Amino acid sequence: MSVVIAGCGDLGTEAALRFAAMGHRTIGLRRTAEKLPREIEGQSVDLSVEVPTLPADTTIVVIALSPDERSVDGYRKVYVDSVRNMVAAIHQHCTAQPRVLFVSSTAVYGVDDGSWVDASTPTNPGMPTAVTLREGEDALLEQIPDATLLRLGGIYGPGRTREVDRVRAGINEVSSTPRFTNRIHRDDAAGAIVHLTTMQEAPHTVYIGVDDRPTDHHEVIEYLAERLGVKTPPIVTDPGRTREQRGKRCRNTALRESGFVFSYPTYREGYAAVLEGKGVRHP
Repeated sequence: MSVVIAGCGDLGTEAALRFAAMGHRTIGLRRTAEKLPREIEGQSVDLSVEVPTLPADTTIVVIALSPDERSVDGYRKVYVDSVRNMVAAIHQHCTAQPRVLFVSSTAVYGVDDGSWVDASTPTNPGMPTAVTLREGEDALLEQIPDATLLRLGGIYGPGRTREVDRVRAGINEVSSTPRFTNRIHRDDAAGAIVHLTTMQEAPHTVYIGVDDRPTDHHEVIEYLAERLGVKTPPIVTDPGRTREQRGKRCRNTALRESGFVFSYPTYREGYAAVLEGKGVRHP
């Protein structure tokens, strides 16, 4: 039984290593496969223009791609063109339909008024890149209707310390307008991928991958400043943000009800691990 990870960056590699540790033959697809750990069989391929070759016995496919540039064209190459090439590969090479999971983003909801969002909330992407990401979701579900979408919030963890670095350097600022943020530790995101693709019963179509506590950005910054022993960044008025722009609060109810258990249920446990240097950053 083979597992294929399309997109072995930091998150994809962590998920791949977990599959390998479970005894699965694990194949990682990326443009520079030689960077992968030895536990993962690498295949160098540009999925935006190539259809990869998959093992006939592939039972799990994880699409965990990320764009090189934050533009509509960059998103289309990764989330639309690459998805279509992966679907073509599945249809061409796999003896039986594998369980397919696509790593997406909570950005597709387009909510910015501080209200609650869950897996049943209709999508209404506002940003052009989010519209393209939703197009990629649709492209997958049109061809593989029983695929699963895991819409992640902001990922942090080993090597993803921009927030910590800015607070430590004293260059962060906090808006006077409260804004909710939703996070998930890299290890929990990888754990959710493995859980949803290996659980006994068939997963639902949509899950939201965030921790238990959507939080005002100001609270997170204050916590980091306290842990780092530095001055809390100043509160400033953001002329580009209105009181209606308050982010969103995402519920992970469906993921929790599937039986998934978080290692870092809130940003406090997660950032504590980051500050203690726990975890490994992958290429």
